[in-house]
Parts: sequence; C-alpha cells; structure tokens
Amino acid sequence: MSINLLLLEDEVNVGSTVKDRLQMEGYQVFWAQSISEAKTILQNNAISFALLDVQLPDGSGFDLGRLIRQKHPEVAMVFLTAAGTTEDRIHGLELGAEDYIVKPFNFKELLLRIQNASKRLQFIQNSAPQVGEIKIGRATVHFKQYEIISGGQKYNLSHKECALLKLLYEKRGEVVSRDEILNVVWSEDEYPTPRTIDNFVLKLRKWIEPDPNEPTLIRSVRGVGYLIERELT
Repeated sequence: MSINLLLLEDEVNVGSTVKDRLQMEGYQVFWAQSISEAKTILQNNAISFALLDVQLPDGSGFDLGRLIRQKHPEVAMVFLTAAGTTEDRIHGLELGAEDYIVKPFNFKELLLRIQNASKRLQFIQNSAPQVGEIKIGRATVHFKQYEIISGGQKYNLSHKECALLKLLYEKRGEVVSRDEILNVVWSEDEYPTPRTIDNFVLKLRKWIEPDPNEPTLIRSVRGVGYLIERELT
C-alpha cells in the first residue's frame, strides 16, 4: 500500500532527518513546520498517515489531531513529543491516535510503529464487509468511512475501534479470544493489556447496545474473550 505521510515537526534537524530517512524507506513525505502548513497539505493531498509533533509555534498537535479525526478519519496518526506524561499519552490515544512516541526516539522503532499501524489500516481497507454498511443493534457502521451512526448522531471511529469491531463482526457467533484481538488490532511493541481491550469494548457498547449496562450483542466470555451474536438486529 502506497503511503503519503504528513510529518508535522518544527525542529529543523529532527524534521529533515526523519523526512530523509522515511523517504529512503519508500514513503512520500510532506513536511510541515506549522499547523497552518499542515492543514494546507491535508487539503491538497491524499494523506494516509500523520506524524504529529504536539508543541508547535502556532498551536497544539492535539488540536490538529482532533481535526484530522473529524474531517479525515481514514488518516492514521502517531504523536511525537518531548512530553511523555501519562496524561498526554492518554489524551493522544483518546483522540484516536495509533501511538504516542516520546523524543528522543530510535528511528527503527518509529519505522516499526508506522509499519504496524499501516498493516492495521490495510486490514481495515482491504477486508471490510463488501456491503456498504452493516447494522448492529441500534447502530449503523460504515467501515470504509470510519464512522458509526447511533441515536441519530454520527461518530468517528479510530482505526483500532474499526479494526476491533470488524474482527468481531467477521467472526460473529464465535468467541474471539483476547490474544487474537491483541494480535490483530494491536502490535507487540505497543504493550497493550487485556484491560485495554475491555475499555474499547465498553466504548463500542455505548453506541451499539440497547442498554450498555446490560449488554446482549457484544458479550463477554469470562476468561476467553468476546463475541458478537449472529443475530445483530
């Protein structure tokens, strides 16, 4: 899959080095040194992946990430920052980012994380259900648009949310183990935990279940994993 990558980084040495090395790996890199420049790139180019510094002269990379999630949900995001607090990492992931990397970072690690996120993106795009939409409970899901409509409201799905829901849907009627979910939706270097999966399922239930407190569609199988019932409506 061809990757057009937006790099938002105002530090010239870091930006030029990362751009050159990613281009050597075959990526088409669009380097922006400000949020306003990054917005112009997004408007004029088909971007698949975004590496976003958080602290920029004209604002926060988190704000751009929020805009990308709203207007370009197909774009995978990774945040780059010198601030490695737990709160910042959680905030980035809540915005739908694939990952959060603290500076200084090893380029091989960065490349691996981009490759892993790209594989998940390809998994969603290439194997989404052939139908234009599916209905699960009170929600309608559009996989290719990364969106879910529930209660008359439209919500954007992150890549991980989309991949998890798609995996459960494809195997509806079967129990999907936590190990399989972690292997498909996350990568080994992200160090996810079973609790991470539980949090994602809780979010999906809010949109899908008639009563999220008494789930009947996305069921937990104690000690094993989750399953979506075959009868979805």
